[in-house]
Amino acid sequence: MATMQLLLIICLAAFCNGFTSVRLHRRPPDTDVSVAERRFLQKLDHFNGADTRVWHQRYFVNDTFVQPGGPVFLMIGGEGEANPTWMQYGSWLTYAQKLGAFCLLLEHRFYGESQPTLDMKLENLRFLSSRQALADLAHFQTVLSQDLGLSGRKWVVFGGSYPGSLAAWYRMKYPHLAYAAVASSAPVNAVVNFPEYLEVVQASLARNHSSCPKTMKVAFDSLIQLLAYKENYEKLTEHFRLCVMLEINSIMDNTFFLETIAEFIMDIVQYNNDNREFEGGKGGNVTIEVICDLMAKESLGAPYDRFVAVVQTILEATKQTCISAEYKKFIMDMKDYSWKGIASQGGKQWLYQTCTEFGFFQSTDSLSQPFSGFPLSYYVQQCKDIFGPGFSLSSITDAVQQTNEYYGGLNIQSSRIIFPNGLIDPWHALGINSNISYDVVAIQMQDAAHCADMYPERPEEPLAVPVARRSIFTLLTKWLQS
Repeated sequence: MATMQLLLIICLAAFCNGFTSVRLHRRPPDTDVSVAERRFLQKLDHFNGADTRVWHQRYFVNDTFVQPGGPVFLMIGGEGEANPTWMQYGSWLTYAQKLGAFCLLLEHRFYGESQPTLDMKLENLRFLSSRQALADLAHFQTVLSQDLGLSGRKWVVFGGSYPGSLAAWYRMKYPHLAYAAVASSAPVNAVVNFPEYLEVVQASLARNHSSCPKTMKVAFDSLIQLLAYKENYEKLTEHFRLCVMLEINSIMDNTFFLETIAEFIMDIVQYNNDNREFEGGKGGNVTIEVICDLMAKESLGAPYDRFVAVVQTILEATKQTCISAEYKKFIMDMKDYSWKGIASQGGKQWLYQTCTEFGFFQSTDSLSQPFSGFPLSYYVQQCKDIFGPGFSLSSITDAVQQTNEYYGGLNIQSSRIIFPNGLIDPWHALGINSNISYDVVAIQMQDAAHCADMYPERPEEPLAVPVARRSIFTLLTKWLQS
C-alpha cells in the first residue's frame, strides 16, 4: 500500500484521511474557541491485570460550549496524528454549541504522540489493536468522569472511517459508558479481499462520464505493456515524475509501481469535492469531473497520454514534486521500528492493523474496475515482507474472521447509532447502508465522499450533506432529551 490508501490513512489527520482540499471553510461558532492539550495516564495492556505498565496518551479539551447538564462529546482519533484543528472546526462542534456539550478528542494509541512503547518492534505492536483502543476509551471516560465531574452526563462518541467503526463498536461493547454514537463512513465489516473498493471507483468515475473508466482501463493496460520493456523505463520515469529512475527487478516492484500510480485516482474518488482545506490538505480543486474531462480530451493524444496528464495535474495540485514508487525503499521504511522513521507517521501501524485485524486489501481481483495488476497475493506478500513469514493468507483470514466474530460485522445489535455514508465513497460498501432499527439509522448521502458529513459546511457541497447533518442533529437532540 504505497501511500496507505487503505481507508483510511493519515486520514483527517485523526479521523478520515486525505490529501486534497477545498476553497472555503467556516468556523462553526461565532466565538473564541479554547483548546487545551493534555496527557492521560493510560494502561498498556487492559486485558492482563498482572501487567502494571502505563504510558501517557494525548488528548484535547474544548469546554467553550459546555452548559450545566449538557452531554460530553468524545471524538475518537484514528490512524494518524490527532489534529487539534478538529477541536475548532467541524459539524460536531456545531452540534456541541447547540447542545451545550463538553468536547474531548482522544488520540489513538501508537499514533501521533501517543506512543505506549519504546519502539514499534513486533513484540510491542501486539498492543496495537482496536480492542485495546476501545479499552483505552473506556478507562479514559471512567477516570475523567470522576476527575472532571462528568459522571452524570451522557457521552456521545464520534468518529469517521476507522474511528467511525470504533465509535459504533464502543457503543456496542460499552453501552454503560457510550450513550450514543455517530459512525461516519464506518467500514464495520472486515474482509480480507476488498475488490469492491475499485468497483465503486469505477461506478463513481462513470457518473457523469460513462466512458471515463473504460478509457482509463485502456490507458492502464497501455502502461502495463510499457512496463514489460526496460527501454521504456526512462520515459515512464519522466511521465510519472518518479523521484528516482524506475527499476523493475521483481513482480513486487512492478505491482508496487502500478498500485502507487492507481492510488492517485483512488484518492480523488474517495475524497471527491470534499472540504478539508481547514486541516491543511491540498488539491481539492481536482475532482472526478476534472480528471474525467482530461480522460475525454482527445487533443491530448491516446488514452495513455491523457492518463499521464491526469497524474501530472494531481501532482501539481497537491504540490508533490515527485512520486516515490520503489518497493525496496517502501519495505525498508516500513521495517524501521523507531518513532523517528517516516513510517511512524501512521503507515506502519495501520498496515499492521490491516494484517492482523481487518484486511481491507483493495485488489484488482474484479473485472468491474479500471485497473489491473495488484491482486490479493500482493498485499499478503507485503505483510510477510514487513512483519515476517508468519503473516500468511491463512493467518490474515483467521484474524479477519475473529474481528467479525467479535464485533458482528454488518449484524449490528445495538441502539442509538447513526451511520452516515457518502455513496461516491468506496468504503460505503463495507458499511451500514439501510436502517437496522428505529434507532440504528443509516443516512445515505448521494454524490458525497468519505466522511463528508463531518466537515464544516460550505455552499458548494452536495445537497445531501447538509440534509444529513440536520438529520444527525435531530436524532442526537431527540436521544439526549429522552
